[in-house]
Amino acid sequence: MTVEEFEKFYAQTVTRLTGQLYVMLGDLHEAQDVVQEAFVRAWRHRRRLDRDGQPEAWIRTTAWRLAVSRWRSRRRTTEAWQRTTAPPDTEGPGPEAVVLVDALRTLPAQQRRTMTLHYLCDLSVEQIAGETGLSSGTVKTHLRGRAALASRLKDPRIEEEAFDV
Repeated sequence: MTVEEFEKFYAQTVTRLTGQLYVMLGDLHEAQDVVQEAFVRAWRHRRRLDRDGQPEAWIRTTAWRLAVSRWRSRRRTTEAWQRTTAPPDTEGPGPEAVVLVDALRTLPAQQRRTMTLHYLCDLSVEQIAGETGLSSGTVKTHLRGRAALASRLKDPRIEEEAFDV
C-alpha cells in the first residue's frame, strides 16, 4: 500500500471502523482511541496489509485487541489498588517545620545539604566531609550558616510577648 493508498483507505474507513468499535465497546472515546492506535500500527505494516487483502479486518482486530489489553491493564490496576490498605492518617508538618524548610530554602543548596546532614541525620563534620567530598573546613563554614538561619527562625510571637510585659 502506497502512502496515497493508505491515506485513501484511512479516509474511507476510519468512521466506519470507529462506529463498529463503538458498538463493540460501548464507549465512543475508547473506540476512537483504539482505532487511531490501530491505524498508527497499520501504517508501519502497510506493505503487508496490501498483500493480505483484508486491511479493514486487520485494523478492526488490532483495535479490538488494544481495547482488551487496556481492560486487562485497568482491571489489574484496580485489583492492585483494592489489595492495598489505606495509609494511616498522618498529620501534616507543623508550623515550625514549615518555617524551618522555608528558611533552609534561602541557603545555597550545598550549605542546606550540609546543615541537613549535620542536624537531621546527626552526622559529624568528618562524616559529612566523607559523604559530600567537601573538606572539613568547608563543612564547618557551612555549619556557621546557622546564624543566618537563626534570624529567619525567630518567632515573632515571642518578640511581641517580650514587648507586652
